Amino acid sequence: MPQWGAYGYAQQGWLYPRILAHYYPSTTLGPAPLARVRVLLKAGAKTVSLSSAVPYTVKDASGTTYPLDPGAVTLTNALKVRVDPTKPAKALPGPLVFSPGGQPLKLDRRYRGSLQVSAAEGKLQVVNTVGLEAYLYGVVPSEMPHTWAAEALKCQAIVARSYALAVRKTGGSFDLYSDTRSQVYRGVDGEQPESSAAVDATAGQVVLYQGKVATTYFYSSSGGRTAAIQDVWPNAKPVPYLVSVADPYDTISPHHDWGPFKFTAATLSKKLKVPGRLVDLQAVLNGSGRATSLTATGTLGEVTVAAGDVRRLLGLRSTWFSIGVLGLSPPAGPAVVYGARARLDGVARGFTPVLLESRVGTAPWSQLGAVTASPEGAVSTVVKPLQGTQYRLTSGKVFSSAVTIKVAPLVKLAAATDQTSLRGSVKPAREGAQVDVQRQSQDGTTWKTVVRAALNADGTFQASLTLSPGMYRARVAPGRGFVAGSSAPLRVVAA
Repeated sequence: MPQWGAYGYAQQGWLYPRILAHYYPSTTLGPAPLARVRVLLKAGAKTVSLSSAVPYTVKDASGTTYPLDPGAVTLTNALKVRVDPTKPAKALPGPLVFSPGGQPLKLDRRYRGSLQVSAAEGKLQVVNTVGLEAYLYGVVPSEMPHTWAAEALKCQAIVARSYALAVRKTGGSFDLYSDTRSQVYRGVDGEQPESSAAVDATAGQVVLYQGKVATTYFYSSSGGRTAAIQDVWPNAKPVPYLVSVADPYDTISPHHDWGPFKFTAATLSKKLKVPGRLVDLQAVLNGSGRATSLTATGTLGEVTVAAGDVRRLLGLRSTWFSIGVLGLSPPAGPAVVYGARARLDGVARGFTPVLLESRVGTAPWSQLGAVTASPEGAVSTVVKPLQGTQYRLTSGKVFSSAVTIKVAPLVKLAAATDQTSLRGSVKPAREGAQVDVQRQSQDGTTWKTVVRAALNADGTFQASLTLSPGMYRARVAPGRGFVAGSSAPLRVVAA
């Protein structure tokens, strides 16, 4: 049962039997088979201090009962109690059962019922033996706000009563934990009148399936549809009353929508241990719309992670999540030549619309237009950068990591017309930019600058030198958003 959903149904006028029948189909309401429970309050303690504002009693393992004056008793594993005010404390055979007088006993807080203190392996354990209804007085307001609608509180009372009996431990020294390992129990100090009224109004009622107390799992918010038992524990056997049902009023929950969570590819690669650079993510969903696993594809392979582990690794609220992927792959090659087009490939899945944005340097991002993804989420688009430019995909407030396309100037070297100079051109033109005319070494492994020239305003240059046979090229590193560019090699032969 999702509590916010039950609250929503209660606000719509549904009574608790109808609400419970919706969330636990094929069940009925019936009488509880037990009237008392044993709740573990403390374990592994070196000392325990309990007290009473009025006279109370302690009974040891031999069955002897001793009256105690109001006040505190502090115990170690020796279990010594001052049972005679005129004599020192003496060791009593344990376990010891402290029973209240006219007021509840106090440990860290006040509790109804008795407190049993036992010692084992040098440590103390305290167990509260309490009536089932009194136990629920301390549970219901700890699990659901006491200010909620009465019918929702009644649902919580019955669900908490059922859950306590269904999951209680048997054969040990206690039945239930006082925390989320069972359900939260805060004793008398946690009680609220509205919650206690709901417990009283449903006294003794539990959820039954085929005559047995049902395991009535409950939680805060479903996101709009409850999970079947196999959706939470894939290896569990199907249970007819733990199936996925609609939860339309969960929309009032502040956690109904809890995203988006945004992660960079680098962060996901690290947390999910993706081989290589992350290029795609895809989730496998179960019948209730929740993820069962997440497959991350990297440049060196892929890895599949269980959804529960994904939730833990990424700090998500639940496994009810969808994956939206926006990503661009770095372009092939070190740079494109000025005036040429470049292709950008990427993934855009789970978002609409998707836009391509660009920027130069630290300028603001500007929109280039919408991109269309294939049914599989593949994106491919052509751009024509005029200088080094960053690109990214965006959708609303979500954007991909940026990729940069470097641009080199278009450098051309003309065929030699004489043996004393070389001419050429550079686009874009930047007057005064240095042009290095280089000659290749005889072994073809390196280039050496043999002369330098300055670029004219119209983008032309002329370099004076004595040409000898070999391979020549012009190289320009103009800066200002451009990387170095070189012309195609020019062969000079003997005249």
